[in-house]
Amino acid sequence: MSKLRKTLSSTSNASVETQSLSSIRAKTGNLYESIAIVAKRANQINIAIKDELHNKLEEFATHTDSLEEIHENKEQIEISRAYERMPNPSLLATNEFLDDKLYYRKADDDLFS
Repeated sequence: MSKLRKTLSSTSNASVETQSLSSIRAKTGNLYESIAIVAKRANQINIAIKDELHNKLEEFATHTDSLEEIHENKEQIEISRAYERMPNPSLLATNEFLDDKLYYRKADDDLFS
């Protein structure tokens, strides 16, 4: 099991829980800013998971065009199922945000004036 999957599966729950908008808003003072931070982190998590999955599945790839040689690989199916059982990246990002595990900063307005 990879380091990414270990940390993601051990720190979060796969079930969806309703979150209080006021607790999300309290972190930055602005609900939309908080959601933008969570969305950016969810995108980062999604890219990392997708890259890891593609790297693992690349080991099983055959580069032939023959339909006769297509067969099921049990290891490939198990890897795919394990990734399907992982929590949604947006749930992971929201939990990280609410648990103060994300670093974010605002761009200074003085820099662009």
